[in-house]
Parts: sequence; C-alpha cells; structure tokens
Amino acid sequence: MADERSLRHAILGFGMDTITLAGPLEAKLEAMRDAGFSQVMLKANDLVGHPQGWQAAAKLVRESGLRGTGFQVLRDFEGLSGHLHQYKVDIAKAMLEMCAALGCDVLLACSSVSTHASQDFDDLARDLRKLAMLAVPHGIRIAYEGLSWGRTINEFTTAWDVVCRADCPNLGVGIDSFHILAAKTELAHIDELDPAKIFLVQLSDFMWQEARTFEERIATARTFRVFPGEGVHTAQIVELVSRLDALGYAGDYSFEVFNDDYVQMPLPMVAQRARRSALWLAQAVLRRSDPLPNQLRLRTRP
Repeated sequence: MADERSLRHAILGFGMDTITLAGPLEAKLEAMRDAGFSQVMLKANDLVGHPQGWQAAAKLVRESGLRGTGFQVLRDFEGLSGHLHQYKVDIAKAMLEMCAALGCDVLLACSSVSTHASQDFDDLARDLRKLAMLAVPHGIRIAYEGLSWGRTINEFTTAWDVVCRADCPNLGVGIDSFHILAAKTELAHIDELDPAKIFLVQLSDFMWQEARTFEERIATARTFRVFPGEGVHTAQIVELVSRLDALGYAGDYSFEVFNDDYVQMPLPMVAQRARRSALWLAQAVLRRSDPLPNQLRLRTRP
C-alpha cells in the first residue's frame, strides 16, 4: 500500500472548488488540506462574503498552504456595448484585483448568456482581447469557457474559435467536462486545441445520460454534479482526460462539483470523496503510479 506522502504527490495536479463545500472559508481550506489537496479553486463570494473583508480572506488563502488554482467567475463580459460594456469593464477590474490578491494567475470567464450581447465572433474576440489586456499588469491569464447554455458560445470548439481570433498570449480556453457532456461535443475535437492555450480544466459528472434542454442543463449544473467516477459518464471522463494528457496538457484539474446534497454533509466526508476521485484519475487514468486496490473502477457505459 502506498504511503500518505506518495498519495499526496499523486494528486498534486488536482484540486477542489470551494463551491462543493458548506461552511466558512477557513473550514473549507482545512478540509481540503487534510484530504491531501495542495490547491483550491476560489470564487468571488469566498472573499467578499468574509466577515473581515475580502483582503483578510485573500490573506487567509495565501497563508493556508494551498495554492490558488484560479478565480471564478466573470460572467457576460463579451459582446456588450455602451454603458453595459463599461459596467462589465468595471466588474472585470474588481475581479482582477481580487484574483491578484489571492496570488492566482487564472481568471475564469464564461461565455455570455445575455440577449443584449452581439453574436458576431469578431465582436466577442475584440472584447476578450480587451479583457486579456486588462489582465496583463496583474500577470493573470484569462480562461474562456463555453457554457453549454451560452447564447452564442456553448461549446469549447466555438470558444476556441473566438480565442484564436483574439490572438492574445494570456487568453486561452477553460475546459469543463460538464458542459462538454451536456452539449454532447465530440471529444475528438480536443485534439485540435493547443495544449499551451488550455489554462484550466474543471471536471465533474452527473447522474443521468443527458440534459435535454438549457433549463435542465442549468438545474443539473448548479445542483447535482458529482465527482468523476461517481456518475454515468465515466467512460467519457476517462477519454477526455486521456486525450488531454496525450495532447500534452500538463496543467491543473479542478473538481467543479455543485451538489445540493454535498453541502449538507460534513466537510471531511465530501473532501474524501474528492480525494478518491483524484487518486483514481491520477493512478488508473493518468498512470502516475500503480492503482490502489478497492478504489474507483472504470464502469462500462450503460
């Protein structure tokens, strides 16, 4: 049996999102650290909702011993004009300041759902280029993610198209397995990406084969995701991670698991579920060491 030190080493590239756990920020960080994780994906209200203010929360994260995987999420930024555009620029500047204070070098921006936004890809690229330029002084990269219910960009393939049009060194894509599964995007398209421009990979699964409508996708995404290996799309998760690895992706994997049941469970129990998932992916899929006995196994597709 591998010792604890080797197990922690195996999951170095994996982290949890704070959205998966209930309770105060301090307790979330402690549960993740105790489960063997070395990084954490943070969200804006982790900071602004802290009783001592956002700077105190940022200091707490920096002193926790956990590295910030990234900061989320800037919504509906691209494609707006006039006063709406300026409003979103102000929001972006505030989020970049908080991201920098955390020591995170990735800000996640997800594709717009706004009916007020342009659907022209060149307009979207222009605005993302502006966002990337705002991030340069902070040393921050922008990971652009296609929401599966996005109005214009709802797959990683079209998000990649816009990123290529914008052509900025610090603008890349964020890959989220939930949105790929929900949109039924062909995983072979992963091979068309530049691994150096994949800035973040977020992993989760869910418990039914498909979410047929945008409304069902949103409800599932926000209330009933599960960790990789717990849902019904295990084979696709394995293929996704394997393709990313073969492509040369060497960045972080974060578990973005929104689950209404998990936020009613003790934090250590949920963190241990995440640990089992990370060990399975690291050992049985990425082959970072020999798989542990009695851990998650690849299930056949129903």
